[in-house]
Amino acid sequence: MRPNLILPQAGQESVWDYPRPAILQDINKHVKVICNGIVLAETNRGKRVLETSHPPTYYFPPEDIKLEHLIATPKRNLCEWKGAYQYYDISIGDKHLKYAAWRYFYPTTNLVPIQKYYGFITALMGAYYVNDELVKPQSGEFYSGWITADIVGSFKGKPGTWGW
Repeated sequence: MRPNLILPQAGQESVWDYPRPAILQDINKHVKVICNGIVLAETNRGKRVLETSHPPTYYFPPEDIKLEHLIATPKRNLCEWKGAYQYYDISIGDKHLKYAAWRYFYPTTNLVPIQKYYGFITALMGAYYVNDELVKPQSGEFYSGWITADIVGSFKGKPGTWGW
């Protein structure tokens, strides 16, 4: 399967114009994650990672997260573009989500500023917002891109797209 590229309109970004290796950007948008009915993370001081074929992934500083709901796990992994990371479970009320968040403990050189920031698996959370726009999660259980009206693809993550 080959990607079906969508040309961006005015005010939109194409994920196929994003670089590889990935880059990090500071953002001043209001971003929020809701899990099991509570605001788990909310900030105006987030960061986003841009990488070819992926919607942006947003990251939150620890002081803007209810960290009491995150539980460190021994599971770690390595992304060739972004570095070594650790997974966290999330426990809120009666809901326990395995490997629902992560943090890069040893990021690549160009992503060092993300070291203490956390990302969340979009498919596992209740809702995400960029400003007041409800975000559509990127397809697949592994990826965590945030799809908003100003982002066009095709996006990696659906069956048949792993080889892009």
